[in-house]
Amino acid sequence: MARRYETDMCNGPLFGKIIKFTIPLIAAGILQLLFNTADMVVVGRYAGSNALGAVGATSSLINLLINVFMGLSVGANVSVAHYYGAGKHKELSRAIHTSISLSILCGIFLLILGQLISAPMLTLMGTPEDILPLSVSYMKIYFLGMPMMLLYNFGAAILRSVGDTRRPLYFLLAAGFINIVLNLIFVIRFHMSVRGVAWATIISQTVSAILIVRCLIKNDGPCKLVLKELCLDKREAVRIARIGLPAGFQGAVFSISNVLIQSSVNSFGAVAVAGNTATSNIEGFIYNSMNAFHQTTLSFTGQNMGAGKYDRVKRILIICLLSVTATGLTMGLTARMFGRQLLSIYSTETAVIDYGMKRMNIIFPTYFLCGTMEVVVGSLRGMGYSVMPMTVSLLGACGLRIVWIMTIFSAYHTPAVLYSSYPVSWLVTFSIHLCCFAFIARKRLVEGKPQC
Repeated sequence: MARRYETDMCNGPLFGKIIKFTIPLIAAGILQLLFNTADMVVVGRYAGSNALGAVGATSSLINLLINVFMGLSVGANVSVAHYYGAGKHKELSRAIHTSISLSILCGIFLLILGQLISAPMLTLMGTPEDILPLSVSYMKIYFLGMPMMLLYNFGAAILRSVGDTRRPLYFLLAAGFINIVLNLIFVIRFHMSVRGVAWATIISQTVSAILIVRCLIKNDGPCKLVLKELCLDKREAVRIARIGLPAGFQGAVFSISNVLIQSSVNSFGAVAVAGNTATSNIEGFIYNSMNAFHQTTLSFTGQNMGAGKYDRVKRILIICLLSVTATGLTMGLTARMFGRQLLSIYSTETAVIDYGMKRMNIIFPTYFLCGTMEVVVGSLRGMGYSVMPMTVSLLGACGLRIVWIMTIFSAYHTPAVLYSSYPVSWLVTFSIHLCCFAFIARKRLVEGKPQC
């Protein structure tokens, strides 16, 4: 039963398999954003722009807190893909049970952390006083669902690593519809505002986590989960952490730069926060579609490295780079063309739409650069290298953005200058990552020695 959902990444033509593998990932990303958009639309239209801004003001801080642990799911993906490609089923089972155990423990830790630091951190970020109480309320409730969120994401990473992208999509679809229905009930019927959106999210995440755990338990292949065998195998935990922690730390530091940008946006007032939130949500549709190619590159590279088929790694990277560029340009330019109409879905206030367009005009035409950067990172991590792309990203993207905010933006305090830090940092970081891949490919792949 499980085998028909899996993809043979190590044999035969690559392009068709890559597209077939990626389409469900893109669909899942778009669906997830549609459900998040439903949150924003319901809040913005039925609870007001302050409620919309309150939810948006928490996003960069939430990402900062969870990215380190979400990075561990990348380590789980690579570890499982290597073992699966190499046919090492005993080690594969240990990696799966260790990954699920890690997701539960990390989720509990985040649940506690979120309750303790939500208020002081949002205050430190300069969240406008008129939306601060709503932001704190939303964030504290949201973090109650962290164990379920991580459990779903680790489980989905395991399935992706063996080529199964369809069932995580089905589970997300079911949970998403539940989320929309509960949004309407909690916000419109019971007037719960941001609290209603947060509770709807938690309930839907619980559904998706239950479905994916059930899927792994009923799996009749090498990825079967046996609850009584859940444990933290020291060797596997270290292996997952060696790849996952640098990825997570990179994501966390990216979020630090985004927290600084969010703080800079906060300086323009609540209307600016609402406009930035709406555009960022639209932006997420493009990012998630491009990020699907990052996940594809990670899984395909990981399996082929495990199987010792190093000659296919370069071809995987080239196909994914061309595909992500086409996807990013098409979606970015189309969204920019219909920008005002899209923003009007989130808010009917002209000032909010005008501010949202300021971000859209700069970021959307250049957003494909972010996708190319992510694809090369996926290739490097799939090969077993995680510290190198982390270091490059910290210096090339995060470091550059922070310097930009502290110097250029400080001198020219305008939204256009602030948002220009994104395409500049993407281009610089992509170029350095590509040089790193060329160096590793020449040294490692020619020698035929995977770094794992």
